[in-house]
Amino acid sequence: MSTELATIGKNDLAVPRIPSQAEQETVRDILQEFSQMNVWRNNFAAQWEECAALIAPNSRNTFFYGSYNWPGQKKTQQQVDATGMMALHRFAAICDSMLTPRNMEWHQLRADNDYVMKDRLTRLYFEQATRVLFKYRYNPMSGFIGQNQNNWQSLGAFGNAGMFIDRFDGRQYGNMRGARYKALPLGEMFLRENHQGLNDGFIRWFRLTAYQAVQKWGLERLPANLRPALEANSQWGYDFLHCVRPRKDYDSERYDAKGMPFGSYYVSIQGQCLMAPEGGYRSLPLAVSRYDQAPNEIYGRGPAMMVLPALKTLNAQKTTFLKQGHRAADPVLLTGDDGIVGFSMRPGALNPGGVNADGRAMVHVLPTGDINTNEKMMDMERDLIRDAFLESLFRLILDEKVLTATQVTEIVNQKGILIGPTLGRQTEYLGLMIDRELDVLGEQGLLPPMPPRLQEARGEYRVVYTSPLARTQRAGEAAGFMRAVETAKEIANITQDPAYLDPFDFDVALPAIAEIQGVPESWMADQNKIEGKRKNRAKAMQAQQQIQVMPAQAAMMKAQAVQAKAGMGQPAAGVVQ
Repeated sequence: MSTELATIGKNDLAVPRIPSQAEQETVRDILQEFSQMNVWRNNFAAQWEECAALIAPNSRNTFFYGSYNWPGQKKTQQQVDATGMMALHRFAAICDSMLTPRNMEWHQLRADNDYVMKDRLTRLYFEQATRVLFKYRYNPMSGFIGQNQNNWQSLGAFGNAGMFIDRFDGRQYGNMRGARYKALPLGEMFLRENHQGLNDGFIRWFRLTAYQAVQKWGLERLPANLRPALEANSQWGYDFLHCVRPRKDYDSERYDAKGMPFGSYYVSIQGQCLMAPEGGYRSLPLAVSRYDQAPNEIYGRGPAMMVLPALKTLNAQKTTFLKQGHRAADPVLLTGDDGIVGFSMRPGALNPGGVNADGRAMVHVLPTGDINTNEKMMDMERDLIRDAFLESLFRLILDEKVLTATQVTEIVNQKGILIGPTLGRQTEYLGLMIDRELDVLGEQGLLPPMPPRLQEARGEYRVVYTSPLARTQRAGEAAGFMRAVETAKEIANITQDPAYLDPFDFDVALPAIAEIQGVPESWMADQNKIEGKRKNRAKAMQAQQQIQVMPAQAAMMKAQAVQAKAGMGQPAAGVVQ
């Protein structure tokens, strides 16, 4: 028995807790709902299992309730070709760089009412609140970076992802405050929707040892049938459920759990009892992402599910390709019935009787088929897979040798058109996550005090996305401006009239284009520097003009002097009387 468990007496282990009738009814209701969720999700689980075998083998055998994997179990037996796995990792990198890049603030907060946003204190509040969000989100203890990357991979492989956000448990870290992020494995996540198609709750299935259960909920909540496992310090995991759903008896005037819109219940499957008193959340702690949804379905479908036939075909083709390559490198030999006995394939070996008296070979190689045809067929399937994972879109600029600014803008605009409908819906996931983060940080008093005008507006806000994807979706504006300028420039060249460029306000357009193309603000000159540059340029032009007119002015002054002398009766220079 471990040192921690040794402090628990046998008398304590022998005292079981008897659930009340109300608790038993709650547990039965949750188990019944979970049973239905499990049945309705099984068809998806079967497809997720197929996708996992081909591109995400670490997730194999995790999608059905009750499945178990021994630690270190091998899972790559069915994987022959790695194209899908590589495309999945690149898809996750694309999502991360386009939606949540860690090197920039990819969203901002602002008041939902433009009049409220005119207040300087309100603008400063939202600027500070945004910085606080990014500070705690990217804190090393939050786990956001790694968990978010796991979610992008889950989205690409299975079309679903869920981020659980809760306050950081800092009891062992000097009472540190903040948020903690956990990407829930898809096999543990059972979703529910309301009548408007919004995710309004979930049930999570997970395993803990008896010792871990005591750590989380205390000894007094441990079911009687798990106490022998605790006493033996068993490392076997037992089944638990975490159910979060809208509360039927919600009362906004109360300050206990019933004053929160979402109820929270931890259930032990083995003991069929609640592991903690009824709790609650002011905001849904799970931010769900779904890549593409079919009608009347709660769960999404991802890129891998869309090209699952191509993944299977490529895997089969790769198997054939390997056989062909093996036979080409180590060929099968054909000999006659009375052919050579003991034929040696050793380098430098001599095989008497290998040719007949006429010099014709008595041993032939079995044809392996056209390996080039198989390779071309594999390339076709690879292209389909890479297109589905958006990989091919990001080769447009790299494949070109020389591009003008207009061509780059056009390519960025095309990327925005193509990836916007797919990645653009992930703002639903990010929006729910930001709402939850603000709730968690505000509960701990980590947000700045709200200014009076925003208090009058009840703190209503909206999220403005500034990620590369948001900029890419605005690239159409920059592309249209560049096309119009090119047209006007051609007309001005033809007519030799620069007035055709007058309708364009470059002072407004160029900073906006720089923002769309991701130029850092610190690289741009402010208005004072721009005015200074223009003044210096005007002075330089004026000085240059003066230098250019000086010879003419000197000649004119000389002519005036000659004329003045002539008027006074004096002979002009060079005139002989």
